[in-house]
Amino acid sequence: MKAAVLHKVGGPFSVEDVELLPPQKGEVRVSLKAAGLCHSDWHFVDGYLSRPFPVILGHEGAGVIEELGEGVTTLHKGQRVALNWAPSCYNCYYCLRGETGMCETTWNWHNGTMYDGSTRFRVGGKVAHQMSVLSTFTEQTVAPAESCVPLDDDIPLDVAALVGCCVTTGVGAALNTVDIRPGDAVAVYGCGGVGLNCVQGAKLSNAYPIVAVDTDPAKEEIAKQFGATHFVQAGDDAHEKVQALTGGRGAEYVFEAVGLPAVQEAAYKATRRGGALVVVGVAPKDTTTSFPGLDLHVNQRRILGSFFGSTDPSLEFPRLHGFYRNGNLLVDELISKHYPLDQINEGYADMLKGGHKRGVIIFD
Repeated sequence: MKAAVLHKVGGPFSVEDVELLPPQKGEVRVSLKAAGLCHSDWHFVDGYLSRPFPVILGHEGAGVIEELGEGVTTLHKGQRVALNWAPSCYNCYYCLRGETGMCETTWNWHNGTMYDGSTRFRVGGKVAHQMSVLSTFTEQTVAPAESCVPLDDDIPLDVAALVGCCVTTGVGAALNTVDIRPGDAVAVYGCGGVGLNCVQGAKLSNAYPIVAVDTDPAKEEIAKQFGATHFVQAGDDAHEKVQALTGGRGAEYVFEAVGLPAVQEAAYKATRRGGALVVVGVAPKDTTTSFPGLDLHVNQRRILGSFFGSTDPSLEFPRLHGFYRNGNLLVDELISKHYPLDQINEGYADMLKGGHKRGVIIFD
């Protein structure tokens, strides 16, 4: 079968034949039908994040179960599923407190392996690592049963793939990480796939104004399509423009969806006294961000991390599918273009250009 393999920092992806081992106990084999091209995967190409090479990336995906491993009783062959790249055990310290994103039992997904520390892919006879406990830039993958969220027949598979990360991460940050009240002012720094969904989450919460901030002026029309009421081009004075739109105070909640320390520091300046900066973007490894300590203390500003929308995907995916079904969540409109697997490098080149929202790989 074919997969897009990354052999070195800088790429490119190489679409080649790979070997997929059978699912082990508690795992299933899934035939992928759609996979989202997420910036988080690109971070392994540009070296912001790392995995041993070769590696098969991809974590947004949806498909059909083809084979059940030993002991899997909650799923069946032929079932349509969305894939959850950060599954949880529901029994550890964090899971029992509803903080499933910090599950202790399944933490090996951070290493690019399955729970047992091994991987299910081989490239040229060598072990290939994964993005998490699955890889979606491949025609088929093996995933833990806990990673498979059943899909209703009316949810398109490309929609389900994007709900599998960027939609949940962005909308969840607005709906779950913080409690936006109607009329609260919100600003979103970075209007890629995740940022646009922070905008959508703010709209679902009846925030006003919703100020989108981005370096790309082409993002103004796009951000307003997804619910932004105002647009500010990023720059040294962006926070002043946000303040001018919010009674001179700044926003109650500012979402940073880029993942760069400089953007985090700039976004902090746009918060009002008593407001919060919500860090949603994935920062490069070993970087630090500086915030003024006295200002934090005196003005009671807060800094919050938001991982995967602060949510339990087994519950959140169906909820977001419901928003989509009812017309309250734009996902089809998030897709700029579909690509076959062998055009993955073209897809990422498009992502890095201006005016692009999200690309999706479609498998035959």
